[in-house]
Amino acid sequence: MPQPSARKGSRRIRSYDPARVRAALAAQTEELRTAVQSLCAHPRAEALLAAPTRLGDWTVRDLIMHLGFVLDWVPRHLDDPVPDGEPLTLTGWARVTRTAAADIAQGPQHRPEVTPEAVAGRLDTAADSLLEILAGPEAADPTRRIAIRFGPIRLADYLVTRLLETVVHADDLAEAVGRAARAQGVANPLAAPEDFRYDRQALASATRLLADTLAEAAPGGAVELRVPPYAVVQCVEGPRHTRGTPPNVVETDPLTWIRLATGRTAWAAAVETGAVTASGERSDLSGHLPVLR
Repeated sequence: MPQPSARKGSRRIRSYDPARVRAALAAQTEELRTAVQSLCAHPRAEALLAAPTRLGDWTVRDLIMHLGFVLDWVPRHLDDPVPDGEPLTLTGWARVTRTAAADIAQGPQHRPEVTPEAVAGRLDTAADSLLEILAGPEAADPTRRIAIRFGPIRLADYLVTRLLETVVHADDLAEAVGRAARAQGVANPLAAPEDFRYDRQALASATRLLADTLAEAAPGGAVELRVPPYAVVQCVEGPRHTRGTPPNVVETDPLTWIRLATGRTAWAAAVETGAVTASGERSDLSGHLPVLR
């Protein structure tokens, strides 16, 4: 369970137990490996890999290739020179990467010649590289920093961002493959998004990081965002309540919150379907979302 460890102004900054983060990332990596192996062994694997995703013009194959890039980024760059300067905070990372989607879209994609066996092998190799780092002394070093395109960041914090990436893209993968399987009339090799096996600590960390990013981007105490059982934050400028039930409350489940916060789900649609309950005249968060793409 992450514990508040410092304050930024009047807001507490959440910290994450490094050992739990490493264990969660290892478990989430194995879940992704299992899912991709199952998909690539499917009799209709080629057609499923060519199916579209909700990520612009990326196919399922492109998404899995990007997941390999996410997993082996730390192993490939761990020993790169680290620039001087104050390391990015977790919410700072979220802010600076918010508009990086266009650059990321130019990454390893549009490679229809890559066979299902090679797709699974690429993810296997990336997973093995990351798991080796997670089990080694570098990842356990609390002083270790790593260089990313936006500057230095503590390795322990950067591993939290890998939890967020793997959870978000696992949801993208489950949604795309499920939709493609239904369209093609074949058995779904993966679970539905709501049933996909997410590591609990990984899901909790992704939920909390996105909630904290909203609280920093829209500071205030007018609205209470509740994402049980993982997060409660105050946000949005306006009258702050001090006791009793807040006048403006937003509540949703972790996956819906993650989809809202990353632009996968529209606010109006989530409210209409009942996935989000919002009470109070200031409870409409649509103007503050997404916090990350």
